[in-house]
Amino acid sequence: MLPKLYPVPGLRLGTARAGIKAPDRRDLVVVSLVEGSTCAAVFTRNAFCAAPVTLARQHLAAAAPRYLLVNTGNANAGTGEQGLRDARRCCDALAATTGCEAEEILPFSTGVIGQPLPVAKIEQGIPAACTNLSDDGWLDAAHAILTTDTVPKGASHRLEIDGHTVTITGIAKGSGMICPDMATMLAFIATDATIDGDVLQACLDSAVERSFNRITVDGDTSTNDACVLVATGHSSLPRIRDTGEYYTRLAAAIGGICVELAQAIVRDGEGATKFVTVAVEQGADCDECLRVAYTIAHSPLVKTALFASDPNWGRILAAVGRSGVSGLDLQGVNIFLDDVCIIHGGEPATEYTEADGLAVMERDAFTIRVVLGRGDFFERIWTCDLSYDYVRINAEYRT
Repeated sequence: MLPKLYPVPGLRLGTARAGIKAPDRRDLVVVSLVEGSTCAAVFTRNAFCAAPVTLARQHLAAAAPRYLLVNTGNANAGTGEQGLRDARRCCDALAATTGCEAEEILPFSTGVIGQPLPVAKIEQGIPAACTNLSDDGWLDAAHAILTTDTVPKGASHRLEIDGHTVTITGIAKGSGMICPDMATMLAFIATDATIDGDVLQACLDSAVERSFNRITVDGDTSTNDACVLVATGHSSLPRIRDTGEYYTRLAAAIGGICVELAQAIVRDGEGATKFVTVAVEQGADCDECLRVAYTIAHSPLVKTALFASDPNWGRILAAVGRSGVSGLDLQGVNIFLDDVCIIHGGEPATEYTEADGLAVMERDAFTIRVVLGRGDFFERIWTCDLSYDYVRINAEYRT
């Protein structure tokens, strides 16, 4: 169940049923940003990035955004020059409806790759979405951006900073093709604080690195990933121009919103039944910790064991061993399932029992903790199991 999503003064959202993939479901979102808003974004690093990603990057560099345009049901990816023309047509249609310039619109798409964008349906749906613009439109928008997701994802907080109330609200979508490199993932977050553009971008970069860049469902990085952070400037909090005290508190809250949304994506992973934290401690550096964590999280053998609640710790041990850690001293390695030690000093823990491991693996959420004994660095990622339903959902995705 979604928490209460607080309106962000200066931002309105509207949705429409455009019939892009299925009739009678919300699949088009228009987000209106008050003039003077600042906007930051991060996008997929996939070389085959979708047409809307290319165009959004160009528009963000050319003008201050006034609108976001989001469609589901079609990714407009792998569509070549026609895809770019189609994305521009959609921006032109929204510009004609709202009176802004096309370059002031950032387009986003999610859905099936390689199919032409049904531009006419989007053009027809835009007026309805604009008519529905409301500062309370977050919930409808959270539903409208879903694809294979089973639940909408949102997070919202109000905090007091030196007597000033600041609101932060965000929504996200993502369930499969999740392993962001900045998964199919879109996230839209807004605050009413006033923040300079370069400071806002730094805030988003930091938040994404510790949240969306720490999740994986299946190891696939999408062509369409994007995360947008908007600051409308409608709070009484003084303008944030640098990384002082106000920035520190606001950045921590924005980072918390991103973690909530990222974890919600993993919990709703396609066919997922387990939410698993993989924590790697005492690494020689952060990259080493992440390499170990992702090798575990991406192992089909580990992920299927998670689904079966099978404490087959040999699969975890093998993943650590092939993760590419140079000169790994096995005698320094300990591995735990929650607080149950399964490997101590590179060998099976003498006190470990299969029953203890099973009791942990049967939980809906637990932690695989690896202690490398090589240094002081720590990293943590979040993942899920690999179930029969994951195969079914993706086998039937286009049928």
